[in-house]
Amino acid sequence: MVGDRQGGGERRPRRAGSGRGADNGGQRRRSHDSRPAAPRSSGPNRARSAQPQVETDNKPEAPRLSADIEARQLAPEIRRELVTLDKSTADYVARHLVAAGNLLDEDPETALAHARAARNRAGRIAAVREAVGIAAYHCGDWAQALAELRAARRMGSKSPLLPMIADCERGVGRPERAIELARSEEAAALEGDDADELRIVTAGARSDLQQFEQALAILASPPLDPARVGQTAARLFYVYADTLLALGRGEEALQWFIHAAAADVEGVTDAEDRITELS
Repeated sequence: MVGDRQGGGERRPRRAGSGRGADNGGQRRRSHDSRPAAPRSSGPNRARSAQPQVETDNKPEAPRLSADIEARQLAPEIRRELVTLDKSTADYVARHLVAAGNLLDEDPETALAHARAARNRAGRIAAVREAVGIAAYHCGDWAQALAELRAARRMGSKSPLLPMIADCERGVGRPERAIELARSEEAAALEGDDADELRIVTAGARSDLQQFEQALAILASPPLDPARVGQTAARLFYVYADTLLALGRGEEALQWFIHAAAADVEGVTDAEDRITELS
């Protein structure tokens, strides 16, 4: 996905999400994030209530680009999508995509402004629409993120956008739709972390509906391996623990929060805080 590739880096909006709070698999809140967090039992990528940003017909002024941002910093596969544009436009779009990728975690609002600037010049390119969708997702603008990610998919995006799209459906108050998407052929084709991300989102949708037993069953199939490490594993263990807690199984929940903390080598969750609370 563009969130993984733009800027030439390996950025991944912790999605399926993204500068999010403790509801997002226990991800710590950053100081710039003033949006309210959802209840912890809602799942790791719980789309919180947020006022959609209204776009007007008048295109806002594009954010300034620093001199050290160059088009060549964009991942090659995305640059190839810009070959239909004239060189000046392609460079402009590429530099704004690089800026959006660089700012995605620390300043998602400005990242969104850069992505929109790229869209204003290249709105028919899948990678550009994907970038806007991912930035909007990080900002908690679930309706805009959903529209842009759907557009990117229609335009032929090769990225596994389904987990993020399903999470946006939760954000706009349609957990049943998220569950339906998880039953699709596209969902069945997901593998690895992408499949786990969808498990997390689907379990969260079940929890939205107070269906905690069903949520636990989703998270437990295939069985969890507590020896795994990394962001996805940490978030998967975290929401499994949170779901156990919602079912009143506190001792088991504590053990899985411990597994989540051990897996969380990058410190993306607040599992250690939860352990302290339950100890």
